Amino acid sequence: MSAWINASILIVDDEPANVQLLERILKQAGDQTCRSVSDPRLFWEAFTETRPDLILLDLHMPHLDGFQILSGLTSSAQDAYLPVLVLTADVTADTRHKALGLGAMDFVSKPFDALEVLQRVRNLLHTRHLTLRLSAQNEALEGRVRERTSELEAANLETVERLALAAEYRDDETGEHIRSVGRIARVLALEVGVPPAEAEIIGIAAPLHDIGKIGLPDSILGKPGRLTEEEIIVMRQHARLGAEILARARTPLLETARTIALTHHERWDGSGYPSGLAGGQIPLAGRIAAVADVFDALTRKRRYKPAWPSDVALAEIVDAAGHQFDPMVVRAFERITLRGELVASEHAHAHA
Repeated sequence: MSAWINASILIVDDEPANVQLLERILKQAGDQTCRSVSDPRLFWEAFTETRPDLILLDLHMPHLDGFQILSGLTSSAQDAYLPVLVLTADVTADTRHKALGLGAMDFVSKPFDALEVLQRVRNLLHTRHLTLRLSAQNEALEGRVRERTSELEAANLETVERLALAAEYRDDETGEHIRSVGRIARVLALEVGVPPAEAEIIGIAAPLHDIGKIGLPDSILGKPGRLTEEEIIVMRQHARLGAEILARARTPLLETARTIALTHHERWDGSGYPSGLAGGQIPLAGRIAAVADVFDALTRKRRYKPAWPSDVALAEIVDAAGHQFDPMVVRAFERITLRGELVASEHAHAHA
């Protein structure tokens, strides 16, 4: 039987005659390695050296009995399935129940019957062989699942970025604005106490804040001068358009992106759009994205304006706290800026 091949068996019995008999029975039956211990105090050393596939264990021994060894094996839990075949002349129900409760798999009564020993050893080794093979298959499957999940996550992230770029392309062909907004939003979310996993989602979702601009006419989005009142009304529709594009989202990432798209133009004092939300009515993700969006927009050169120096942009953000922005978010933004965690965009100086 294949389970015998290269199997490692550890025999623990304080009677040398029993050990010799078991070794002879096993060696005649197949190609496996036997290690024997007559002094149970040497068990753990032998166990560590051999890493057995099966243990033949006497229960009643001096210094360290089989129950103590079983208890140690159970507490260490070093193997998913390590069968223990108990060797005992004590066939009472209490002994069997105690040994089974400590993890014993089967019993062989003394004096030994060679055929019975072989049958029980074969069954236990075969079960171990199947268990290890199943475990290996499961690990391989889990590895493929992790690999596939990683590929899907990468594809999803790329899709989100491409979708954001589609809206941004007509206003910033480099796409650096959306990437910068995402980076700022993530750091800012962490600073205000958002758990890391949620902050990561906010950072990934924030670049979709202006996805609704896909639905705006070029005549408005690309206009170099000031917009008329009518054009401003149309421009402001991009918040609801973005939310509609991301409606019925089924993932936390897209749900957060929808929230940000809809609320990043709301103002702390209630004068924003599209819903006129105020204070804590505005979702935190939207309040964070609002600061990130405005700061990067101010420090970035566009065809209709020069880039602002970062210190001037920061002062503008701070001045708008309590009116346009959540004061708590602004204080957090000021802290991370002053600590140097947000490096001003290079274009703010190179192209100013």
